[in-house]
Formats: sequence, structure tokens, C-alpha cells
Amino acid sequence: MNVMLDKSKIKYFVLAILLFAIVACNNSGNYKESVPVATSDVSEHYEAISSEDDMALKSDVSINQVPADLKIIKSASARYKVENVKIATRKIKRIAQKYNAYISDLRFENNLYKKENRFTIKIPQQHFDSMMDSIGYIVAFIEYENITTKDVTEEYIDIQTRLKTKMEVKALYESIMRTKAKTVEDILKTEEKLRIIQEEIESAQGRLKYLSNKVSYSTIQIDLYETVSYTEEPESYSKTFISKSKEGLSFGWAIIEHFIIGLFYAWPLVILGVVLFILIRKKLKKKSIKA
Repeated sequence: MNVMLDKSKIKYFVLAILLFAIVACNNSGNYKESVPVATSDVSEHYEAISSEDDMALKSDVSINQVPADLKIIKSASARYKVENVKIATRKIKRIAQKYNAYISDLRFENNLYKKENRFTIKIPQQHFDSMMDSIGYIVAFIEYENITTKDVTEEYIDIQTRLKTKMEVKALYESIMRTKAKTVEDILKTEEKLRIIQEEIESAQGRLKYLSNKVSYSTIQIDLYETVSYTEEPESYSKTFISKSKEGLSFGWAIIEHFIIGLFYAWPLVILGVVLFILIRKKLKKKSIKA
């Protein structure tokens, strides 16, 4: 009997352990780790864009930057359709001023089909890409954009090297002129060589200056056009009363002016006519007295 009671206790004890294990497993599966997360303030400030011009000026200037040791001549030609040629031109001029650029020439054309404005922008090379991007915000349609680059680094370095050599040669000739040229013939020969080397130096300096200007300032040829409703050109024009009155007044004044000027040209005849008139009048008076 006692043995049976002990077996039943053992069974209950084993069942209790199993239940405890099952409960423990369930709790471990629903375990939630509550890690406190610190809040961090995000302090990103974005500048508001108030207009298309401001939007255009937000383009990234650092894109496509030319390395300082390279000499690149950049140029572009583009044709755009706009809603209003004058307004678009005014906006482009404002953007060009902000980028330290200037308009070198401008030609406006107005015909029966469209209004067209062609002009050239000279802009510092570091703002070339930004200027092209800025124009894209203003125009309604891009017909074409042609961008060309020319690497003149090799020519630039070659001219610099030659110029340095020529300067050294010039210094050598000047030293010969001061120390070794004794006779008139030697002096004249040295001066001739100095003249030639000086011309070559000035030519090289001029070429370097030209290349530096072309590299520093890029050229953008802009062609803006605006389509208009076709209107036939009138075959004849009818003048208004006011225009006819103005023409009549100007014509009458021209007659008076020409008459007075004619008197100045014919003053001898005028004087002769006055004298003859006086003489004839006197004779007529004498005849009338005698009668």
C-alpha cells in the first residue's frame, strides 16, 4: 500500500516538473526585450525656393569641375522655345549677372511667324554647367544643346616652356650687349637678335593670354524663339486724319522754308527787281505830272 502511494507521488512530481518546463518554454518564446531608445533631434535645414530663378541657381556647382592643372576651353550652342522671349531673356540676364557673366552681343528678330532673340553669354568656366542647368528651368522646350570642350593643356605647357627658354636667351643677349659687344657691328647684330627674340616672346605671351581668356571664360550661344499667330501683311495702309494733318503742316512749312531759302540764293535778282520797280514808278509819276 505504501509502495503504491510512493509511486503515485512520484508520478505527480514528474507531471509537476513537466508542466513547469512547458510553462517556462512558453514564457521564453514570448520574451520581449525592452531596450530604451534615446531620441535624437534631426536638425536639417532646407532653404526654401521662392521662384524659378532661385531654383535655377540651386544647381550643384561642384559637378563636372575641371581640374586646376588642365586647360579646357568649353563652349555651347543651344536653341530653346519659350513662352515669352522678352521675359525669358530678362531672366537669363539676371542669372548671368549673378554668375558674373555678361552678354557680348544680341540680335532680336520679329516676323509674321515668330519672335527670335539670339545672344552670346561669356561666363566664368566654373559656372558654365550651372548656367546651362539654370536656363533649363526657364525655357519651355529644348530644341538642341551642343556642348564642346577642347583640351589645350599641351599647347599651353609647350608655350610656357618655350617662353621660359626665350626669356633666358634674351637675358643672355642682353648680357653680351653689356659685356662683350665692343664694335658697332657686334652691337647691331646683338640688337637685331634681341629684336627678333623680343617679337617671339611677345607673340608667345599674346597666345598664352588668349588661351587663358578662352579657358577662364566659356562661350554660350543662346537662341530663344517664341511662336506667334500668323497674320497676313496688309497690301495697303490707309492714313488717318491726324497723320494727314501732320503731313499737310509739314508740307506747308517746307514750302515756306524753301521760299525763304530761295530768296537768299536769288538776292541779286531781288535787289535788281526792287531798283527797276522804283525807277519805273518814278518815270510813271513824271509822265503823269507832265500830262
